[in-house]
Amino acid sequence: MSAGTLRQAQGPVRTPILEIAGAALRRGERELWSGLDLTVEPGEFIAVLGPSGSGKTTLMRAILGLQPLSAGSIRVAGQPVQRGNPRIGYIPQQRPLPPDTSMRARDVVALGVNGTRFGLPIPRRGDRARVDALLEGVGAAHFADRRVGLLSGGEQQRLRVGQALADEPTLLLCDEPLSNLDLANQVGVTEIIDRQRRERDAAVLFVTHDINPILGRVDRILYIAGGRFVLGTPDEVLQSRVLTDLYGTPVFVLRAGDRLVVVGAPDATPHHDHDEDEA
Repeated sequence: MSAGTLRQAQGPVRTPILEIAGAALRRGERELWSGLDLTVEPGEFIAVLGPSGSGKTTLMRAILGLQPLSAGSIRVAGQPVQRGNPRIGYIPQQRPLPPDTSMRARDVVALGVNGTRFGLPIPRRGDRARVDALLEGVGAAHFADRRVGLLSGGEQQRLRVGQALADEPTLLLCDEPLSNLDLANQVGVTEIIDRQRRERDAAVLFVTHDINPILGRVDRILYIAGGRFVLGTPDEVLQSRVLTDLYGTPVFVLRAGDRLVVVGAPDATPHHDHDEDEA
């Protein structure tokens, strides 16, 4: 396997959920990445790794139609990207909401059910039942009527997941959804996302700084660093030799029990816990 090479999965031909071809993106005079080819099949779980500023979040924005490419193309379910695509569910990084936020938990999820309509949202028959089902699905039914500002970070993040699942998306974009969560909530949120993949055959693109919470669920890894990238299975990508070549400096991948530890990668701590990706 070489950097920038895509290995296609074997098996029957299926309509790809996501197709990225010859993609490049610049920020000012700096090229974040170029020549990116990625085809994501239904039900695939792709982890996106890399140091802060490598362009992981910008890739998400490009798929959402919020960031134009410098070159190449992106298609979702065979169609060019567009803003507000109901086929895409987006789960952002967990950010605490102010304690005085007056919305209830169910109001946050309801935004995913009726918030995309033009004008003021008018409740439709069945909306409440749909919201209740989403709350139940993300383990939030028991705090559905509590003010969202008084909920824990993990509880708030479950609501964001519920909101993202409202349209039953075929592609889930997850941008650091486990950051700032304790271990129990990391496991819970990951399981909800993975259940959507298994039950709905949704594809998942999961940006993370720590691969360990999702390692057992990942099919392939896209690792971006220094304007270059490598793509392959976890066993292919998470090797000292591969990451050393990618970074251009000695990097070591070690196993500590059932966890992987990366040592020596610039802008990385031992568990890939970089600062937030601003690019």
